[in-house]
Amino acid sequence: MRQLITRLDDELHARLKARAAAEGRSVNALVVDALTAVTSDVDISGGEVLRAAAARSGLLVVPSRPNKVPSRRTAARVTVGAGRSVSEALNVERAGR
Repeated sequence: MRQLITRLDDELHARLKARAAAEGRSVNALVVDALTAVTSDVDISGGEVLRAAAARSGLLVVPSRPNKVPSRRTAARVTVGAGRSVSEALNVERAGR
């Protein structure tokens, strides 16, 4: 096993230390996981990164699989208007630019 010595500014080190503490692990483990992710041959999309972070923090919610898959008509009926809140949030974000 190799050691890596690197220089970090105090603010970055403090953020790493706080994050590691919040996740209940060492700074070393956090850094090794981060370096493994960025050097992985697997393309990690933003969604996968967010999903992994949510899982580590205990915030990942995976709904149970339904006993019966709803019909297309039922799915369309129960999701009417669901896209409206997303569109409104995007408009608010874009207006702030």
